[in-house]
Amino acid sequence: MLHHLRLFLIALQFFTRVPIPRWVGFQPEWLQQSARYFPLVGAVVGAWSACVLWAALLVFPATVAVVLAMAASVWLTGGFHEDGLADTCDGLGGAVSRERALEIMKDSRLGSYGALGLVFVLGLKAAALLGLADADATLALVAIVWSHLASRAAPVWLMHALPYAGDAAHAKAKPLATQISGGGLVVALGSVLVASVVWAWLLPDDIPLLLGALLTCAGLTFYMQSMLDRRLGGYTGDNLGATQQVVEVGALLAILGLATVF
Repeated sequence: MLHHLRLFLIALQFFTRVPIPRWVGFQPEWLQQSARYFPLVGAVVGAWSACVLWAALLVFPATVAVVLAMAASVWLTGGFHEDGLADTCDGLGGAVSRERALEIMKDSRLGSYGALGLVFVLGLKAAALLGLADADATLALVAIVWSHLASRAAPVWLMHALPYAGDAAHAKAKPLATQISGGGLVVALGSVLVASVVWAWLLPDDIPLLLGALLTCAGLTFYMQSMLDRRLGGYTGDNLGATQQVVEVGALLAILGLATVF
């Protein structure tokens, strides 16, 4: 049990600014094992963002509150996933070879495709959250936490389903360049299941929205898997971040769209 707590804290430290106790320690293989707890890290980030949104809605219009909530999540993660999104858009935005795409993604400079990708994804996320906040503040808070959690299961799936596409010896986080076990994947997907049950229990009238969000997350995850397999023959760390962002915004859009119907 203590080891699993250690793995969660290592994942939390890797993806956020949250400090962890010294006793946790670190071994390289623990980072790879901690992938099973990526969705729980998402729950922490989502809860932080939801708290900021709730507090900001007491003082500011929904437009300002949404921007503050998004800024809070980006601050907590250091823009980790957004950086991966930008690099992936730059690498795969044009019709280039696999080798050239991998080379572009290693470049720290932001290109036009990366800038456009960030603008559209963050803009869509803000618009979706604004629509949810205007329609039902409670649903918006639940959607933030759930989408952050569920979207972080998508990279875990990629790490199980695909090989690493880059040079594993020179990867920024070498342990994440190895495929995870089926047991780790089951734990990650189980977290999504538990979160979905909690959502259904809290807001039983919104079960159609939940089912739609689940299907959207699954569809986008399989799309990213197929596209990355076709273009790169696997995944890189940047692709994991991009997948998280794409699935998160897709979930929010699905929830908003279905909320207007049901």
